[in-house]
Amino acid sequence: MATTLDIMPFGGVRENGMNMYAVTVDEDIFILDAGLKYPESDLLGVDVVIPDYAYLVEHADNVAGVFLTHGHADAIGALPYLLSDLQVPVFGSELTIELAKLAIHNEPGLKDYDDYHIVKGNSEVRFGNVTVSFFETTHTIPESLGIVIETSVGQVVYTGDFKLDTTALPYYQTDLLRLAEIGQKGVVALLADAAGTAHIGTPDHESVLGDYILENFHLHKSGRIIVAAVASNIQRIQQVVDAAYKVGRKVVISGNDLEKVVRTALRLKKLILPIPENEMFVSLKNLSKLPADETVILETGRMGEPIRHLQRIAHGDDRNIKIQPGDLVFITTTPSTAMEGYVAKTRDMLFRAGATVKQISTDKKSSGHASKDDFQLMLNLLKPQNVIPVQGEYRVLNEAYRAAEQVGYDDDHVFLLAKGDKLRWNGEKFYLGGSIQVTSTMIDGSGVGDIGSIVLNDRRILSEDGVFIAVITIDRKKKKVIAPAKIDSRGFVYVKTSRDLMHEAAELVEQTVSEGVKNTKDFDWGNLKNSVRDALGKFLYEKTRRKPVILPVIMEANQNGRRRRRTSSHQGNKSKTVGTKPAKKQSNKKNPSKNTDKKSGVKAANHKPNKPRRQRKNHKSNKQVKQTADTK
Repeated sequence: MATTLDIMPFGGVRENGMNMYAVTVDEDIFILDAGLKYPESDLLGVDVVIPDYAYLVEHADNVAGVFLTHGHADAIGALPYLLSDLQVPVFGSELTIELAKLAIHNEPGLKDYDDYHIVKGNSEVRFGNVTVSFFETTHTIPESLGIVIETSVGQVVYTGDFKLDTTALPYYQTDLLRLAEIGQKGVVALLADAAGTAHIGTPDHESVLGDYILENFHLHKSGRIIVAAVASNIQRIQQVVDAAYKVGRKVVISGNDLEKVVRTALRLKKLILPIPENEMFVSLKNLSKLPADETVILETGRMGEPIRHLQRIAHGDDRNIKIQPGDLVFITTTPSTAMEGYVAKTRDMLFRAGATVKQISTDKKSSGHASKDDFQLMLNLLKPQNVIPVQGEYRVLNEAYRAAEQVGYDDDHVFLLAKGDKLRWNGEKFYLGGSIQVTSTMIDGSGVGDIGSIVLNDRRILSEDGVFIAVITIDRKKKKVIAPAKIDSRGFVYVKTSRDLMHEAAELVEQTVSEGVKNTKDFDWGNLKNSVRDALGKFLYEKTRRKPVILPVIMEANQNGRRRRRTSSHQGNKSKTVGTKPAKKQSNKKNPSKNTDKKSGVKAANHKPNKPRRQRKNHKSNKQVKQTADTK
């Protein structure tokens, strides 16, 4: 029987970050990376975005495992959510596995999860007729790996994040000989990092960037240096530590995520200190005791992203770090196109707060991804039959397509996939064999997937036009309004200077509700609220040309309370006629009435019971790990 082979992206194509790809060989599914991405400015209140992996959960019994290329958030950030629904083995290098453990540490349902498998560049893992192997690559974090899935059809290769840097330090070097060997065996498809192919020129070597950081540290003689870095960019952290030591400064680590990553890298000897740890690092609580000209603050934010935390610092919202005159804020990250405006605003805020700001991407070409030349060299080394550019917006993937054309590939052998596309092998070539709906899942606090387009649209309206609230009380039996409408707003108009508008709106609400309560035969709370919402919406748009979120609150008068008071009064009068002595004051310890008041117009929350997590059945293939002693 012929081998079937499908390749399907769940993220990482036509967008930045959120890498996740599935390679299906016959019935076995191999998941390559499980990353997240940080939200763009229009996703108000969203913390992070992860892939929609519902298809993988539906086919849980067929999943062989998750194979990780490196320890950045765009490769491992979605792992806590994925493993909560799909508990399968996880494979990666030692550092990657340790960072993955940090990522899932706080996930309640994964306290006992321990199905980790450490692999190296020469490791092989067998699943029946399929062999998964690896190769070392260069990135901004040690022990990055590419992945090879060897089938009877040929090899499917995923580069992960990579670049080619001949000056790379140990733990960062690409195994070029291994790449040549893979190419000689025949590659049927290559999923190649295309993120840097749209950049003009070649990125600077990391040794050049290290010298640049040191130069700026030397130039800033007085005042503190605040370095913004991605928590998992261990190479950048190493450069900052080395530069701080050479200019006689100590390093203060700000941010729990950053501190955990640094501790892990030190323990695994992937971060090397020039002097003992207690002499190099100073705790955040002792920051105020350090002289300004001896201080380097290494900061990052929630989930390792530093720019948003810099805004909090500029606002004065961080309780530990306040901008002081003479501070140098050094931004060592290269923002994506979607974040450039946000970074520019952050820089302006920092300048206004009194700091000097430098950004490494202004003076140097800093990137952890393959340039166009690197991309083409990878194609020449591996000689794949088919090329699938990944990791970038459509314009970036299109640049990679042009780069592949320049080294001899035609339209039939370069595929610019979208999320959910199924690239299928028919025995001779790949073709697009349909697609499934794959969206993105928004994470807001502890909520997973409960933020959709409607919620985001409401948040956008609230941020732009505010909220308008109308409260009114009715008596349905008497068919009338018994209390005048009260109007309030937030973020819409300033109430004190808009008295006439508020008064007219109140009259409109009273008129609309009065007409609505007269029809008690077919009375409906929802229809009445919609009538108020529609009337107010038209009125406010005519007056202000704005569309706030309108919240009508309609309450019903409490009839039960009056009946209880009348009954109590009648019983009191009766008690005076029974005896000759005045009645004693009765204690108020009666049983509470069974007719408790109900809140009007508020529906009870519809809490769905938690579904039991799907447990992976024993995989039919026996996996064998070769040249890998450490499995946990």
